[in-house]
Amino acid sequence: MQKSILITGCSSGIGLDAAQHVRARGWRVFAACRQQADCDRLIEQGFDSPRIDYCDPASIRTGLSQVLKATGGTLNALFNNGAHQLAGLVEDLPTDGLRAIFEANLFGWHDLTRHVIPVMRAQGHGHIVQCSSGLGLVAIPWRGAYAATKFALEGLSDTMRLELRGTGIQVVLIEPGPITTLFREKGIPYFEKYIDWQASPRRADYENYLLPRMYKGTGPDRFELPARAVTGKLIRALDTPTPAPRYYVTTATYIGGYLRRVLSSRMSDRIVSRL
Repeated sequence: MQKSILITGCSSGIGLDAAQHVRARGWRVFAACRQQADCDRLIEQGFDSPRIDYCDPASIRTGLSQVLKATGGTLNALFNNGAHQLAGLVEDLPTDGLRAIFEANLFGWHDLTRHVIPVMRAQGHGHIVQCSSGLGLVAIPWRGAYAATKFALEGLSDTMRLELRGTGIQVVLIEPGPITTLFREKGIPYFEKYIDWQASPRRADYENYLLPRMYKGTGPDRFELPARAVTGKLIRALDTPTPAPRYYVTTATYIGGYLRRVLSSRMSDRIVSRL
């Protein structure tokens, strides 16, 4: 039987690349998007593309229902991927903004995953792959909201992996560093909605550092890789019945993992502050 996978966040970037390459390997790919217009575009390209918006619980239920109806009630893999950033200093981050990014980057993932687990348990196997981040291992300035969601995702996924032992369900974390996507640009509306940088006591730091990076761009980040690098690790995880718990992507994540495992927090802070 043809294997099936549900991938979220497929309008561009990591999700779209994964959908294209996994389909090329013979999988039936359900390439979900948040906006119906993006779903329609992918349908024109021959994909099954249910609308799933992590901030819309009804779309999670109806989107997954469409997938299961098409597969006869089975699903080999879920790749939770759709997420956004909210750049800014933690002291300038309103609680409403933090709540909103957790809804999109964690709570919605949890909702969808909870509905998929019974399906995989009934069939006796399945892969739940979570697209985390190097920022789920080590935090950096200006990315507190995003890092908080990824640290939480790491803990939730590690716990699921332990709790699902013996069920045949594999829980995997993929942890990319900088990847060539529209991630920075797509984060601008959230920054403009929630961060009052002009009233910040560190307004000059916004003007000198964050705003130029967000609005003007400074070229590729150090260690940046294309989205295909993430897809490669996803395929490795899908191709084995017993995947590794974690797959690092980019040198930056390997550095972050080393800092977390080996160095003291103070020493790690010194190194991160100089990057």
